[in-house]
Amino acid sequence: MHPKELNISDFTYQLPEEKIAFFPLQQRDQSKLLVYNNGIISTDIYQHIDKQLPAGTLAVFNDTKVVEARLLFKKPTGGQIELFCLEPHESYADITTAMLQQGKVRWLCLIGGASKWKNGQVLQLGFPEHDPKMMLEARFLEKRSDCFAIEFSWMPAVLTFAEILHQTGHIPLPPYIKRAADATDEERYQTVYAEHDGSVAAPTAGLHFTKTVLEKLVQKRVQTDFVTLHVGAGTFKPVKATVMQEHEMHAEFISVNAELIKKIIAQEGRPVVAIGTTSLRTLESLYWLGTKLLQNKDCFDDGLPFLSQWEVYELPPAPLTAALNALLEYMEQKQSAAFVAKTQIIIAPGYAFKVVDGLVTNFHQPSSTLLLLVAAFIGEDWRRVYNYALENDFRFLSYGDGSLLWRRRDA
Repeated sequence: MHPKELNISDFTYQLPEEKIAFFPLQQRDQSKLLVYNNGIISTDIYQHIDKQLPAGTLAVFNDTKVVEARLLFKKPTGGQIELFCLEPHESYADITTAMLQQGKVRWLCLIGGASKWKNGQVLQLGFPEHDPKMMLEARFLEKRSDCFAIEFSWMPAVLTFAEILHQTGHIPLPPYIKRAADATDEERYQTVYAEHDGSVAAPTAGLHFTKTVLEKLVQKRVQTDFVTLHVGAGTFKPVKATVMQEHEMHAEFISVNAELIKKIIAQEGRPVVAIGTTSLRTLESLYWLGTKLLQNKDCFDDGLPFLSQWEVYELPPAPLTAALNALLEYMEQKQSAAFVAKTQIIIAPGYAFKVVDGLVTNFHQPSSTLLLLVAAFIGEDWRRVYNYALENDFRFLSYGDGSLLWRRRDA
């Protein structure tokens, strides 16, 4: 069966609200770790994950940083309008470029209370308690099918948009965490290795790692490296379509350095473990983007490299080394140290994995594309894994516990 024909109702389970983690544990690495290997399920904690990864493993983390994407403007009448910054306007080459804009930037947003925003009205947000000269303004540009285009401008104009968000915005907790963000979330809804501003949701598998755990991986001779995938709000987008062909996957920016691509080529059969579904989607997208280059070396000449939703099920496969070397040649021609692209890849049962052997991930919502990814990775045993987690008091979703899943070769 083609993944387009999958029925989302076949990928659901009952998630009681008491199983959802609304707050993080006091210590990150004390979260429980379900280990699935060759059909066998066991329990550990993240503090000991080094014992679960063989020496020589390449563990790949996502070093994106969650930005304070919720902006709360007040109208002169006292009413509140919330702008949720989704992603930069398409006129910018990538998120980093847009985040570094000074004085003015265009962004695609969701608007809470859009009907209260009168045509031509400029929203203002001042910060007299911090700096009486600081002011952020929002101007409505256009309405789109699923968002709004907004122009932000601010003073002092020397500040970047990233700095403005850090000083004026609020951390956007997932919608299923039904509480307001507090000071704890500023630190805990961020990985300890977060570096590049751009996500509106955390790569939650990485929330369990501490500096101590990372040091233990090095001592175990587990290689660690990073990709950057800026997580969009689409990660929480429910699948409302009956069959997957009718569901539009969200596209996200990725950035990968040449050194990591060389490391993957050099693995030679040793395991590659993705820390999080975002890292997995990035690594698998790399292979297919390289395969596209092998098919047509000029395929990215018209703009930012892009992998659409269903391409991976239609492109003829190529050897892994050849595909990755094609990316390296492309980067050399462009004289670029990083490969930047957008991916819309959807990974569902029927997908043939090319790069990743192991996956560290949290427990995901019923009827979600992330659950489809897990089912593609370990086959029908996803039900056994989730039933085990429910029966053994694992905590679910973003602030919950997690798992180390080794891929079923027959999945």
